[in-house]
Amino acid sequence: MPKRRNVIGAAALLGLLGSEARAQARNAPARGSRAPAGPVGTPASTPLGPVDTLGRQVLIIDADTGATLLEKAADERMTPSSMSKLMTAYIVFDLLKQGRLKMDQELPVSERAWRMGGSKMFVQLNTSVKVDDLLHGVIIQSGNDACVVLAEGISGSETQFAELMNDYAKRLGLSGSNFRNATGWPDPEHKMTCRDLASLAAHIINDFPDYFPIYSQRSFKWNDINQENRNPLLGRVAGADGMKTGHTEEAGYGLVGTVKRGERRLILVINGLPSMASRREEAERLMEWGFREFENVSLFRASDTIEEAPVYLGEQLKVPLVGGRDVLLTLPRQWRRNLQVKVRYDSPVPAPVAKGQELGRLEVSGAGVPPMTVPLLAGADVAKLGLIPRIPAVVGRMISGA
Repeated sequence: MPKRRNVIGAAALLGLLGSEARAQARNAPARGSRAPAGPVGTPASTPLGPVDTLGRQVLIIDADTGATLLEKAADERMTPSSMSKLMTAYIVFDLLKQGRLKMDQELPVSERAWRMGGSKMFVQLNTSVKVDDLLHGVIIQSGNDACVVLAEGISGSETQFAELMNDYAKRLGLSGSNFRNATGWPDPEHKMTCRDLASLAAHIINDFPDYFPIYSQRSFKWNDINQENRNPLLGRVAGADGMKTGHTEEAGYGLVGTVKRGERRLILVINGLPSMASRREEAERLMEWGFREFENVSLFRASDTIEEAPVYLGEQLKVPLVGGRDVLLTLPRQWRRNLQVKVRYDSPVPAPVAKGQELGRLEVSGAGVPPMTVPLLAGADVAKLGLIPRIPAVVGRMISGA
């Protein structure tokens, strides 16, 4: 049977969008591809063209669609410093969810934990601290001492806890990560990638919504010492609600940051910046660029009819083709100019047809548009004609040569 191909332009596709999405798409201004003027650095790649950034490694993703908005050395194994504390927190969250830890459970402070240098919660030797407080010390104060208390309390030693971190990394598909400690303390074999950090951040947000709000708390007081959350986006960027900073001499200044506005959430990972000020400025500039230059577009809902395919020898002449799932894409604001949607299927479809049967595919492409293929399914059952009614259809097809 001949292949059927249908190319749907962006204007026609608007008919598949909800009214609110249509209005947003029509009214969205066409903007330039570059971020506002900022420090000159090696450019990152984006669907809109290069964007300069001082970061050595950078990645921006949309948390809902997984689309990459901007990347620079995103799969390069780098020193993550305290950003790797996200994995320490993830494990604690998971054990809490399983009931293997309790928030009010107290863990002892060893001499090793008490002597830890760098960022500190200032736990006291030979005392016990609740898991709840330790989590706040890790997330808000970036306390290395708090990380070690948790690691020793969970696994017996920080070395064994690092093995547990690597087990979790494999489970979560973090193929570019290798953990040697719970803190991000400098170690030549302690490595992560921007992509792994972004994925880990998304897992925390999605897997532990009850615990994620800790990341947005602005300060935490322990041992009569009040420390501010080190995340430079909090209070400066609308919708900022996480997650973790990092710094070592080798790695420079880094940040895993997340911002939610309306139904959209972006996750930014940036590392290798020369100062706290440049980290704050670059993170804010790039996050604003991501929200300004891209939007999430619902192409169609699961039950929307994309096209009606003719049916050969069916009790109904046509069968609706549906996507079977909601399709949400992150696209540049000027997506209407470039978007192409192609519907491909064998025509006519031979009866019988079962609802849910895969009959073709929908292909989304275009300059600056991430390519995507969605299976097209039968939206209804179509029974085959009985023997007698079939005869005119067969004869008609023979005559027409179709």
